[in-house]
Amino acid sequence: MKRLLIVGAGGHGRVVKEVAEATDEFEKIDFLDDNSEDTVGKTDDLKKLYGEYDSAFVGVGNNMFRMECIAKIKEVGYQIPTLIHPTAYISKSANIELGTVVEPKALVNANTKIGEGCIISVWTIIDHNVVVEDGVHVNARAIVRAGAHIAALSKLEAGEVILGYESARVSRK
Repeated sequence: MKRLLIVGAGGHGRVVKEVAEATDEFEKIDFLDDNSEDTVGKTDDLKKLYGEYDSAFVGVGNNMFRMECIAKIKEVGYQIPTLIHPTAYISKSANIELGTVVEPKALVNANTKIGEGCIISVWTIIDHNVVVEDGVHVNARAIVRAGAHIAALSKLEAGEVILGYESARVSRK
């Protein structure tokens, strides 16, 4: 069993922890955070804790900061998992890259590519042939219709519907 270090102990970090727990892949899960007492250290402690934890994940909602932290984690040498809640549906032809969390009841359909460091929130629907670039947050109950392309670091709001093939590339930061 692996040991996971989550950077960020706020609301999103707590969601990430629960998704990680639901996977039953980790024997130990702890937080790093500069603004919380409920942690094993500050973000500067990544290197120091490298031997104690083999995996690290960024549980921060800010897209740009999340991607910066992923780069630091890679630099140190941690494994970066992809965390998928067991109640999510992921097509066998979908590709989801490292550092992405897929929360409960989300759906990722056929031939869809989800980039690195994304947040796919609860009850979202990402239909077939969609491209979601790195660092995107698709918020709760958003729907991304077939053939859409979501630009890196975009944030889709809760309940938002993104048009598919007939629409332009979406970029919202």
